[in-house]
Amino acid sequence: MAIFKVEAQLREDVGKGASRRLRHEGLVPVVLYGGERDPVTLSLNHNKVLRLTEDEGFFSSIIEFSADGGKKQKVVIKDVQRHPAKPVIMHMDFMRVNENREIMMLIPLHFIGGEESPAGKSTRVMIDYQINEVEITCFPRDLPEFIEVDISDFSAGDIFYLSDLKVPEGVTLTAFTHGDDEAHDDVIVATSAISQVEEDVDGEEAPAADQVESIEQSKDDSAE
Repeated sequence: MAIFKVEAQLREDVGKGASRRLRHEGLVPVVLYGGERDPVTLSLNHNKVLRLTEDEGFFSSIIEFSADGGKKQKVVIKDVQRHPAKPVIMHMDFMRVNENREIMMLIPLHFIGGEESPAGKSTRVMIDYQINEVEITCFPRDLPEFIEVDISDFSAGDIFYLSDLKVPEGVTLTAFTHGDDEAHDDVIVATSAISQVEEDVDGEEAPAADQVESIEQSKDDSAE
């Protein structure tokens, strides 16, 4: 797993006005919280952190975080607010982690074998990926960067449920910690049949049978 390092700067001014000024200066307002310490307001270089967010692993990894060259802390990302129309990060929240306490994180799913599977090779079957991330609970040392989903044997009519996931040792699917596992066993991947429209020799869609019958009837009526 890649090691991500973030160097922040402490800030004293808070509020919407202060946040706007920071953004104009190319900085991202940040809040660090968690553990047994009070929340701290900081800022990050926007361009540097934007490049880090382009790596999917940044969102599911333990990050080495320091402020003003101080002691390194282990943190995870808890929230990222983005501009609705521009590639701009508006605000970020980080949470301190304790090696001896479990954390809950959203982890991406990596699907493999779909194109090579019987369903993927068929022109009459569509593979429907319904969930691309899952929430897990684990200790920081057991945090996976992603969870792999192998559907290389997927055929028409197959369904892959949340309970079918093979999670690493020490990792629990949070959905199954609330009781009534069956109610939370969501579909992750499923297949559905594609109805094919017949084509004529010129590659144009041929009229359906009922359309042909209607056309022939019109011709007969005209002839009369």
